[in-house]
Amino acid sequence: MSISVIQGILIPFLGTSLGAACVLLMKEQLNMKVQQALTSFAAGIMLAASIWSLLIPSIEQAAYMGPWAFFPAAAGFWLGIFLLLLVDRIIPHLNQSVSKTKSSKGVLVKAMMLVLVVTLHNIPEGMAVGVVYAGWISGKSSITLTEALALSLGIAIQNIPEGAIISMPLRAGGMKKGKALLYGILSGAVEPAAAILTVIAAAFIVPALPYLLSFAAGAMIYVVVEEMIPEISTGKHNELETVFFAAGFTIMMILDVVFG
Repeated sequence: MSISVIQGILIPFLGTSLGAACVLLMKEQLNMKVQQALTSFAAGIMLAASIWSLLIPSIEQAAYMGPWAFFPAAAGFWLGIFLLLLVDRIIPHLNQSVSKTKSSKGVLVKAMMLVLVVTLHNIPEGMAVGVVYAGWISGKSSITLTEALALSLGIAIQNIPEGAIISMPLRAGGMKKGKALLYGILSGAVEPAAAILTVIAAAFIVPALPYLLSFAAGAMIYVVVEEMIPEISTGKHNELETVFFAAGFTIMMILDVVFG
């Protein structure tokens, strides 16, 4: 595994760690407008990446199937959707607010639930990064290193507020800053682990790569629609979030065309 792949896999984890480190510098949560702007931008990148870096390469790699070239993309996409639907049935949604609970004990309990939720949601994101880099390594898809890097950066941006969402409520519940920071960092550690396992697995099951690519796309689009868009829409309506979303989408699209 090359240094470029290892660095790309670690970028989303660094985003989570950076967000978790907010507990050392800030007494309150990230400013809502800043958080929504970051989330909007990341959502645009992730949606564009799901299309150009995952679904389209999935279809292209299955071109040998002729009229049925869509099948791996469609099957993997729905598998990703259903997996996260199952996860959301089992555990609470990310957008449950811990701030509604007044007692420190209640805040701490809900914050620990968020640790579990974010950790589980980070697994498919890590797989998405791993699949993209596996596609680049295989040389049998149209994915470029720049596209893979852009996807890593997009997920990392999204992970910044997620890291803060974990560490700061834990601190509000009475946990020491160092321990709250550690929990925030550990919640993101599953991403590089999932990415590495996916890269290794894809190397042995290259024929399944179209399904893995579309699976990652389905999982990411589910996160965008179910978690990120509701978060963006919270509070007073502001067109700025739409602009940031469009900017992220456009930048990812341009990167795909220029370096694809």
